Amino acid sequence: MSEEGKRAEKEIVDTMRRVYERGLTTSLGGNISMRLGSVMLITPSSLDKASLGDEDIAKVDIESGKNLTPCLKLSIESEMHRLIYLKRPTCKAVIHAHPVFSSLFSASEEEIRTDIIAESYYQLGRVVKTPYAIMGSRELAEKVSDDAFSCCAVLLERHGALTVSDKSLLEALERLECLENAARMSLLSRDMKLNCLSENEKYELDLLRKK
Repeated sequence: MSEEGKRAEKEIVDTMRRVYERGLTTSLGGNISMRLGSVMLITPSSLDKASLGDEDIAKVDIESGKNLTPCLKLSIESEMHRLIYLKRPTCKAVIHAHPVFSSLFSASEEEIRTDIIAESYYQLGRVVKTPYAIMGSRELAEKVSDDAFSCCAVLLERHGALTVSDKSLLEALERLECLENAARMSLLSRDMKLNCLSENEKYELDLLRKK
């Protein structure tokens, strides 16, 4: 493994621990991946997310889907990650987790409001909800990867949440945290009179995000 690969493995391990410690997923739930050239590095299945080591990160050929680390069991959502990288060539990192408030909205007809504060709108824009399909299925992988092509935050109906970044794993983590904060604010502000972002203010933030 190259030095760049070793750094990527460590970053995935450290980020997965942060996701778990912040209550954004459970001990065996959620998965994180990064693109490294033609290879996808991804957290494995059935290992404690709080105590992963660099040697526990699986490697998958993005084009073929071949497990390049057969000693490690791939996450059941590895195909979802792989299809995102195939359909969105600019994508550098993907985080799938089960944050409580975001997951609650994934089972609701209500939407997460990202326009309450500028930060959440800037980081997330529009949040898409992917229709339900059983976890680990090809159907779910196809649906989520289609939706993740044009947005950076996706709710998986009655399942959880996913964020992507074309820049870094850190940005994907920031977006996951912003999504969960926006979900909490959406619930807490139900009886409040809000002065949310105007259409012009959102347009300015859209332009800023594209720079």
